[in-house]
Amino acid sequence: MKKTIITVVGKDRVGIIAKVCTYLAENEVNILDISQTIVQDYFNMMMVVDANNSKKEFHRIAEDLEELGREIGVIIKAQHEDIFAMMHRI
Repeated sequence: MKKTIITVVGKDRVGIIAKVCTYLAENEVNILDISQTIVQDYFNMMMVVDANNSKKEFHRIAEDLEELGREIGVIIKAQHEDIFAMMHRI
């Protein structure tokens, strides 16, 4: 199973988690782990997901999530786990 890391960052508002999770459920993307915090009105969420059962290709899911982010006023990025790990090595 190849995992995908999804990050969501932006000004906190009602419905961010609901909209992201609804998109994932509608596209058969399974949430394996989720963490979210709010710091001084700024929302930050990180999800580890499995998109193997989705009928959409990874690049389409990533594009859809970026568009969803624009619609709800946050930045959403999706990266393959191995790329995310390489970019965040210390």
